Amino acid sequence: MSDYAAPAADEGKRRLMLLSLHGLIRGQALELGRDADTGGQVTYVIELARALAQHAAVESVDVVTRRIQDPKVDDSYGEPVEPLGAKARIIRIPFGPQRYIHKEALWPYLDDCVDNLLRYVRDQGRVPDLIHGHYADAGYVAARVAAVLDTPMAFTGHSLGRVKRQRLLDSGQAPEHIERRYRLARRIEAEETALDNAAFVVTSTHQEAQEQYALYDNFRSRRMLVIPPGVDLSRFAPPTRSRRPPSKIENDARRFLHDPRKPIVLAISRPDPRKNIPALLHAFGRDRRLREVANLVLIAGVRDDVRKADKGAQSVFAESIALIDHYDLYGSVAYPKRHAPADVPELYRWAARTKGVFVNCALTEPFGLTLLEAAASGLPVVATDDGGPRDILAACQNGALVNPLDHDAIGAALLRAVTDRQQWRLWSSRGRRSARRHFTWSAHVQKYLRAAQIGITRRERNVAPFSVRKRLVSPDRLVVADIDNTLIGCQDGLRALLERLRSFEGRVAFGVATGRNLALTLEALRTAHIDTPTVLFTSVGTAIHYGPHLVEDLGWQQHIRFRWRPDAAREALADLPGMALQGPEGQSALKIGYRADGERRPTTEEIRRRLRKRGVQAHVVRSYGVFVDILPVRASKGAALRHFTLKWDIPPERCLVAGNAGGDEDMLRGAALGVVVANHTKELDALRGAPRVYFAERAHAWGVLDALEHYHFLDPLGALEQPAHA
Repeated sequence: MSDYAAPAADEGKRRLMLLSLHGLIRGQALELGRDADTGGQVTYVIELARALAQHAAVESVDVVTRRIQDPKVDDSYGEPVEPLGAKARIIRIPFGPQRYIHKEALWPYLDDCVDNLLRYVRDQGRVPDLIHGHYADAGYVAARVAAVLDTPMAFTGHSLGRVKRQRLLDSGQAPEHIERRYRLARRIEAEETALDNAAFVVTSTHQEAQEQYALYDNFRSRRMLVIPPGVDLSRFAPPTRSRRPPSKIENDARRFLHDPRKPIVLAISRPDPRKNIPALLHAFGRDRRLREVANLVLIAGVRDDVRKADKGAQSVFAESIALIDHYDLYGSVAYPKRHAPADVPELYRWAARTKGVFVNCALTEPFGLTLLEAAASGLPVVATDDGGPRDILAACQNGALVNPLDHDAIGAALLRAVTDRQQWRLWSSRGRRSARRHFTWSAHVQKYLRAAQIGITRRERNVAPFSVRKRLVSPDRLVVADIDNTLIGCQDGLRALLERLRSFEGRVAFGVATGRNLALTLEALRTAHIDTPTVLFTSVGTAIHYGPHLVEDLGWQQHIRFRWRPDAAREALADLPGMALQGPEGQSALKIGYRADGERRPTTEEIRRRLRKRGVQAHVVRSYGVFVDILPVRASKGAALRHFTLKWDIPPERCLVAGNAGGDEDMLRGAALGVVVANHTKELDALRGAPRVYFAERAHAWGVLDALEHYHFLDPLGALEQPAHA
């Protein structure tokens, strides 16, 4: 991580980290509308970072995104660091393929992002005071990183998986098709995980807070913080009375139109099915009077070749062209191929000059930045009666709300806007005044930092969660294995593995990660004639002990008590059929062990939902189908391993981890080198194809030996120094 120099510290001020992982993010010339992943969220995060950096209480703001090195995109997306001003910058962390891929394809690589981001933080030598995840993928990563660093986190969903799934189901799409295309099950679980860990959730509207987030098991109204995004409206202003030549984008649109002097119905959005462009064409095409008095201008992203667009965009364009032909709208509808960010203010002014109207009839609209841009330009709006438009029009009183599925209502509202001149002038003047009065970044930042300060104060500490010493021990790499059915199960294989590791004594440290408590772990090690390891992760990662003297990491114990309410967890599961508490050997202060037996045994998802609905934040780990452990939300074998490697400066790519059951899954994901032994349970089949997870052909310790050879793990260090995205 040598590409990332740390800024000078300013004691007493806050260091903030914003995560926005997908899409194309840079500080200048944003490629908004290039695809479904590069839209309003990019603008929001960049402007939020700049606004926060201007506050006197803020020392620095890092916007973390993915480093992309792809000849198909601009070289700027491969720069490790990009300044955003005096105290803000973009940090690009490598994870996943070097090429640009869409957000749905990023999920397998998010644990790599966690590990690489933790390395970045350690190399900086300072922990951020707040980590804010934007969208489900960044929410997942923020939760994992904040858990290891013991840092408060915030979450903004931008759009939510449960809402999207319901909308798609309502549109008639089959559940299996929705899951195959959008992978919503994992996205929704990531959102629940973010809500489990968030100190507060920033939402743009009251509807989003009280209706959309309320669909989640982890919804807690007291954590919802409604702050309309600030908007930089400096580029947006009403048209002047002086005559001027048409702009390039205006000329590009005019060539589609028979009479470009008519009022313009302007729509600006990505070519995404959720933006509901076909409904607008239906509304315009079915209203004969509207077609007579107005033109429709569609600015639907940027395209060079529709055939190379993603499937969603292709379907939108295909249906739109079919509707233009069906209603014979040639000469009344313009849809230019390209526009630049600098063209957008000109489009609003052109539409306002014709006494037109801006329209957004998206199926769902988390906020609606374009509505405020239009308002500041003196252009009335007709918008979907959902989410952000409700709050914006309540504040600005500059247009009408419509049902996005009611084509006739959309047409009628547009017709009124372009034909009632008195109403148009009233809406235009209200919008100009109110957009600047109610939606500023300074107001947003004040409220944001008040909430952040509460979370930060509750966690104040002066010590970083890593040692100033470089290493715990002299070895330069680490092998960690589960005990039952991984190390233990074949005595010959275990003997061969231990002899192999002893031959590299001084270079390779050894550890175990097990569901057993410490006493049972030591008993199993004695029985198998295994010397006390360098590190022991016991009770499913809720306890860490070091070396032959079994020194306990008390900081880890304190750290994972975050939101831990064991009595509430037991009460929540007491009447769940098929659940029975294990004996004393399965219980500890930070672990509740159950057996889920019989025909009525609940699924892991049912257990999670039961806990969340009862207000219990916890991590549910299932092994061998029947053993269920309830842990603090920050605890797991993987989290304990990350804590250890971060604390003692062991790069994760120098760690080989081995397991065979569900309790090992979290440990096997990420930048460490994973091995699943041949005698594994079906629970780990989900890891097939995951980055750096090797499925051994031999069972038990033999499989671990195979992995040492597969990864060349005992070779000189150069073989292990490949970056995590390689």
